[in-house]
Amino acid sequence: MRYTVLIPARLASSRLPNKPLADIGGAPMVVRVAQRVRSGVSPEVRIVVAGDSPSIIQACHDYGIEAVLTREDHPSGSDRLAEASHLLCLDDDDIVVNVQGDEPLIDPALVQAVAAALAVQPQATMATAAHAIDSTADFTNPNVVKVVIDVNGLALYFSRAPIAWWRDGFVSGIRTLPQPAPLRHIGIYAYRVAFLRLFPQLAQAPIEVTESLEQLRALWHGYRIAVHIADQAPGAGVDTPEDLERVRTLFFHPVSGHVS
Repeated sequence: MRYTVLIPARLASSRLPNKPLADIGGAPMVVRVAQRVRSGVSPEVRIVVAGDSPSIIQACHDYGIEAVLTREDHPSGSDRLAEASHLLCLDDDDIVVNVQGDEPLIDPALVQAVAAALAVQPQATMATAAHAIDSTADFTNPNVVKVVIDVNGLALYFSRAPIAWWRDGFVSGIRTLPQPAPLRHIGIYAYRVAFLRLFPQLAQAPIEVTESLEQLRALWHGYRIAVHIADQAPGAGVDTPEDLERVRTLFFHPVSGHVS
């Protein structure tokens, strides 16, 4: 299966300035992300960083990573990916996987699985991933996004609320989890390029605004999202200086299958 991995990288970050260029083991973080993906996918897979600064592009080129310069003023990552797909002259039927530039511990097998989930679901325009929740703390945490799926593995809804709601079991509070286990959404996406180009033009959905979840725009407009169920949670991402130090430690002392 052939597809393109796009890694959006934005230099501005309120919590960690110049985040894509943060050093991890002697190389910029965005380079580590690209190298990590390359280590576990087919040689036919194209991996491209979509940066908003010449410094990001130069850093990638220094390590032999393909990169394209996109506008600085994109309101969302999907807008940046849409521009990158245009710059790369990708066909409408091509599949693009969005891997965030702050996930140097991403599992390459997850990237492959999300691309495959979209390839085998012709009725879907997007694909994403989820894994089983194993604690009530995660289930009730609004920062942990949940998803419910149908019999074909297509998303019915995403929410910050505890879903699916166990009517009889939660009468006196959430003390245990419903079965089958609820699913935690993993923020990785695959797109058909035609939809990726269309998505930024779609009007925001009321449910998207309420939940602050951009993927609900696709569902609200009638598009389907395939969901790959992963065996475990993904490796840690980087949002803060504390996250960066933790990832640096994991990079040199891998645990739980996360290796440098």
